[in-house]
Amino acid sequence: MNQPLEPTLDRLPHPWMRYFVATRPAFLSVTFVGCLLGLASAALSGVALDPLKATVTLLFALLAHGGANVVNDYYDAKSGCDAANDERVFPFTGGSRVIQNGVLSLREAGIYGYALLAIVIPAGLWLTAVSAPGLIGIGLAGLFAGWAYSAPPLKLQSRGLGEYGITAAWLLIVVGSDFVQRHEFSFTPVAAGLGFALLVANVLYINQFPDVKADTQAGKRTLVVRLGVQRARWGYALIALLCYGWVTAMTLLGHLPAVALISLLPAIASFKAAQNLAAHAAQPMALVPGIKLTILAASLHGLLLAVALTFLA
Repeated sequence: MNQPLEPTLDRLPHPWMRYFVATRPAFLSVTFVGCLLGLASAALSGVALDPLKATVTLLFALLAHGGANVVNDYYDAKSGCDAANDERVFPFTGGSRVIQNGVLSLREAGIYGYALLAIVIPAGLWLTAVSAPGLIGIGLAGLFAGWAYSAPPLKLQSRGLGEYGITAAWLLIVVGSDFVQRHEFSFTPVAAGLGFALLVANVLYINQFPDVKADTQAGKRTLVVRLGVQRARWGYALIALLCYGWVTAMTLLGHLPAVALISLLPAIASFKAAQNLAAHAAQPMALVPGIKLTILAASLHGLLLAVALTFLA
């Protein structure tokens, strides 16, 4: 199976492209979907959406995600984890490779990642001014989750807590996008967003399997490292079941309309991915179909639910 070519200076002659690639743009789509789901949650409650605030929310959520990706690569490079990862499945695991391949220096990547996170702060303050003070708490919690995922002293991923951090971060994206429009807290975005956030966590989870050897060598005690490959593979199905069970429960309890059940269709992709992982947990390249199906399941679930809440409810 041919892998996409990793970034190098020869392939990225323009400096702006080097910095763009460092954010791992292909993975930013889940944040785009999370923002749409938050807007749909507000629309379900009859809130008239403000296009300007929605655009600013989306743009700076994407910048925050990109910054967190670069910061994660920075600390994985400092630990030697990405450099030692000879079983990576690029572009899904093993980082963006911009540091290891000399596209950016370690110092440049560190400054860039933190600069992206810092840029988000003034936008968050403006959105707070035009919505409500509670947004400050949501924004700070989201930035904290993105930073603490890989940065010392917390290093949530290295402590086997990465999935919890990712679930919290993407739930906050949905809740925050809703809050900017609604100007107050509501349970509706939690009902709509937690299942989606769990599927995003499953993207992280399955990506840990090809990286398990390098993570072990670097002292990263991820959940897969702690459980071992054979036991950990069943965790994927559990996370997926929690997602689809949550959406079903929220629908039955009346927190989501019946049409929200259309978002259960990606369970087919999750099931296929779980089969792939169960059969090939210790074979990194054989996991590519499962990884792709996992990304598809998360994105499609969020999009279907957003469409259902906005146009069909």
